[in-house]
Parts: sequence; structure tokens; C-alpha cells
Amino acid sequence: MTDLLDPNVKNTNSPNSGNEKLPNFIAILVLGIVSIVSCYPLGVPGIICGIIGISLWKKNKALYAQNPEKYASYSYKNARAGSICAIIGISVSSAWLFFWLLMLIGGSFRF
Repeated sequence: MTDLLDPNVKNTNSPNSGNEKLPNFIAILVLGIVSIVSCYPLGVPGIICGIIGISLWKKNKALYAQNPEKYASYSYKNARAGSICAIIGISVSSAWLFFWLLMLIGGSFRF
């Protein structure tokens, strides 16, 4: 049985699925969530965490593509969810940072 979103991901219940986890799959998920949560102050922490999460995701995606049978599919799915969160966090943080820059440059921001 394949995943609905990514047909290259194998089901974890099959006997051929790997037992090894992808490296940093939890870090990618945490960085993606942190990038969404930390977008409020100024946007910079969210952008930084999101970029780090995306770069780790690219490494894991290449590693999984080389040998998908070696790794458990849940670690790939969690890393993919973290990368989606990181993309959302980068987008929202960039919009928030752009808003603050417009307010500072426009002069309508008062302390």
C-alpha cells in the first residue's frame, strides 16, 4: 500500500520496510514548528529556523531517495511534515518582517 500524497513512500506495516530512522527527522519537525511559532516577534527567528529545517530536509530527502527500503517511512513522513511547516513559517515570517519594515520606513510606527 502506498501513501496517498507520495507514491514512492512504502507502508510501514509491510515486512520490507526498513527499521532505520532518517537522521534529523525530529529536528526538521521541531524546526518547522518553531519557525511558525517564532514568526511573531520580528520574523527573523522564524526565517532562520525555517531555512535550517529546509536544508536538513533536502539532505534527508536525497538520503531517502538513494535507499527507501532502508528507512522507516514514518521518519520520512515526519520530516516532510516538518519541511511543510518550515515553508509556512518562512512565508509568514517574511510577510511579518516585510510588514514591520514598511511600518518603520513609512513612519507610521510610534513607540
